[in-house]
This record gives sequence, C-alpha cells and structure tokens, in this order.
Amino acid sequence: MTIKRIALITPPYHSGVVESAGTWLNVGFVYIAGSLRAAGYEVDYYDAMSLWHKWPDIEARIRSFNPDVVATTSFTASVAHALELTALAKKINPNIVTVHGNVHATFCFEEMLEAEHDTVDFIVRGEGEVTLVSLLDCLNSGGDPAEVPGLAFYRDGTVVVTPKAPYIHDLDALPMAWDLVEWPIYTYRAKNNARLAIVSSSRGCKEKCSFCSQQLFWSQSWRARSPENFVAELELLKESYGVEVVMLSDEIPTFDRDRWVRILDLLIEREVGVKLLLETRVDDILRDADIMHRYREAGVEHIYVGVEAGDQATLDLFNKNTKVEQSKAAIDIINNADIVSETSFVLGMPDDTPESIAAIIELAKHYNPDMGFFLAIAPWPYSELYPELEPYVATKDYRKYNLVEPVIKPKNMTLVELERELGKASQKFFMHKFQHLHELSPWKQEFMLSVLDILINHSYLAGQMKMAMKAGGAEMPEEVKQLIKNVKSHGKGMPHPMAPIP
Repeated sequence: MTIKRIALITPPYHSGVVESAGTWLNVGFVYIAGSLRAAGYEVDYYDAMSLWHKWPDIEARIRSFNPDVVATTSFTASVAHALELTALAKKINPNIVTVHGNVHATFCFEEMLEAEHDTVDFIVRGEGEVTLVSLLDCLNSGGDPAEVPGLAFYRDGTVVVTPKAPYIHDLDALPMAWDLVEWPIYTYRAKNNARLAIVSSSRGCKEKCSFCSQQLFWSQSWRARSPENFVAELELLKESYGVEVVMLSDEIPTFDRDRWVRILDLLIEREVGVKLLLETRVDDILRDADIMHRYREAGVEHIYVGVEAGDQATLDLFNKNTKVEQSKAAIDIINNADIVSETSFVLGMPDDTPESIAAIIELAKHYNPDMGFFLAIAPWPYSELYPELEPYVATKDYRKYNLVEPVIKPKNMTLVELERELGKASQKFFMHKFQHLHELSPWKQEFMLSVLDILINHSYLAGQMKMAMKAGGAEMPEEVKQLIKNVKSHGKGMPHPMAPIP
C-alpha cells in the first residue's frame, strides 16, 4: 500500500465545560502534523471539536480530503466519540488506516482493540511524533508493524503490543505546523475574545499524584525545550498569527528554576507581549516568591495551582506531596503579585457528605483564589487510585468522566445529591467572590466581571449562578451591583449552541 495523505481529526466531543471560557486548539496535532510533513506526508489538521462540526460535516471533510490515514485523539471522556469517528472513516473507505493516540488509548488499548478491532487498526502508545511517522514508513515499505516501538494492534485474534518507544529528548528539534491551524476560531472569552494558542514548553511530570494520568503517561520524567526555542515560538505566534494569549499545556513549566528565570528574562527583554496562562505546583510558587514580580512583568497573568483537597489525609491519599497550609501561602503569593489565581478541589470521594463539602467551600473562601472550581473525581481506569475507588464506580460510560458529572457514588449520598452539592459549591464560592469584588485591583475587577459574564451567560452553571445573583445581590456593595448589572445586560449568547453534557 502507498500512504501519502493523513487526516488528523479531533472527535466532536463536548461536555459543556471547557468551551465556556474559549476555544482551545489541539497542540499535540500541531507537532505531529509538523513531523508528518517533515517526513513527506500531506496533512489535514481538522479540529472538528473546536469547529463544533456534526457527523455530516466530518464525513464531508473526510471525503473531500480523501485520506489514506485517519488519526484521532482518545482521552477518556472523548474515547466513545473517537471510536465513532474511526468507524465512520472505515465506512467511508474500508482501506483507510485508522489510528488512535493519547492517554486513554495508551493505557486502555486492550479494551479498545478487543471491542473495536474491526475499525481501529493501530494505537500509538505515548508520544506520537516519531511513532506515527515510523508506523507509516513501515507500512509504505511493506514492513511488519510489530517491529515499530510504541504500538498496539490486533492480529490473528490477539492484541500485539510492541516495546515502549523511548521519549523524545530533543524537543527543540520537533517541527511545527502552525500554518495549518484555522486561527479565527481559537479565542479566549475572558479577554474580549483575544486570539488564543496552546503551547508546550516542556513535557512530563516528576510527581506521583495517585488520581492523575500524567505521571503515568510520562513515567515521572520531565524534559524541556530551551528557553530560546520556546520564546522564539511565542514571537512567531504573535507576529505571524496575531496570537495575544498563550496557555501552556505543561504540567510543570516552572520545574527547573534556572530555565524558567531565563524564559521570564527573555520575555521581558524581547517585549514579546503575549499574556501567559499556566499551571504549576504549589511548591514552585513558594520557591519563586522572590521573583513573582518577574512573572508579572513577563506577561504571566493567570496561574492555576492544584490544591485538590482541604485535609492532609486526602492530600496524602492523592500523593500530592504538599501540606495544606502551603496551598494558602501559594495563593497569597500569586494574589499579592496581582496575578489571577485559580485552584480546584476534587470532591465526590466515597466518604464525602454534604457537611464535608460545605467545609471545603469555607476553606476555599479562606484560601481566597480568584477562581475556585469544585470537580467530581474521575476514576481513570489506569490510575493508581482506581482499585480503591472501583467499588464505588457508578458508571463505565466514559463520556461522563469529564470532572463535572459524578461517576463515584459516595457511601452516604446519591449521585443526584452529589451533583447538586457540586453546583452549590461553585455557586456559593463565586457569590462570595463577587461580594468582595471591590477589594480587587482594577484590572482584576475587569477580569472577574468577564468571568461572571461567562458563568451567567455561557457556562453549565448559568442557571445556578443567575439564581444566586438574584438571591445574594443585597449583600453586595452598591458599586459592585452596578458593575454586575452591566455584565448581565450585555450577555450575547455563545457563538455555538452549548452542547448538553452527554
């Protein structure tokens, strides 16, 4: 067979959650597309998810491009839609080679292949840039895919698993395909629909969080691009594609302090001018308290730190390797630098009750992040914590594993009760924040009003937030009431219909 044309397609999965704040591109496909092109293949980067395309749209695009290969991304919540996508590709043309990658496919390949081997030809386990190219080169040369590291596939009634592929260590050498991105659709609603990019400056995580997929996917390793290479990419995105806001997809971009300081220095010296949103660890913020002003000067506007739990026993169960009191200190450091602080609390554990959730809400108010989210624990079937949670798993419908819909049934609550308590937690937390809006700096007030606009006009919490605003308005200072009135009057709806949570 001769393979030339590759379609990289995101499955059209929507949970009604992340879409609230903006439209997020698939950065993994940007790097994979770059590697495929460098190897001589023609690529269609097709983000059907972000385009809100339906199955007839997707079928039309596949038929138009007429690919030899359709490759898709399978994280746990999206895997059902990803499998439907490759089934569609086979229906259009049985000779299309279908490939799945990403975290769920990497760890649950046996389950996927046993059930869907008629429509799933190959699974790429781990990073895709080298493995996918090696697979296609092998098929073109008539070789045996069993010789290609990093694969799983079905042959003669059994699942074949090849040795794990080595990690890519020279990340600077990876080519990119930013020119294939359909830029106008990627916007960040919290900053007046500014053009948004997702960029990876490092890969991996050295931590051992028991509920998380990333430490497993990266085998507790960490590799990074050079500061010069990373900052040059940000300059390219701004100058060539008009990008104004960049979210880092890294688990721990700040892991190496010397490297991170060099990045901040380059951003300041070169006046790159993009705003950065990032996630990092509590202990890195504590470490960097003395240079937080450099973060702000370099354009870092928003930092997420994972608090996850409010008591030390749960933190220890999660293997967070932090102390409860450190979380408050880290959020204070971020706030004092006039950077937007965000955190989340993982709820819905077997022992949770309405009373324990109420205590977490009060703790969240005490921590005082600008944004706090209350997430339903998703029992990833490959996580270290899964055996402990499995007796309480209420559904194996992976579409619900989206951190919003409860999947674990606590011992003393129904799923309906838990879902109601999660909604109330967000409602109570944000009402508290908006009652104290006047205490924030002017630019943070403006940002938080954008957040309020998202919450009451665009998010899955819209109904609850509107009721809370009506009930709690009397407790707000008069100037805050006026600001909020302006927000409530200009809600314009979403550019696409909000999909129901499946």
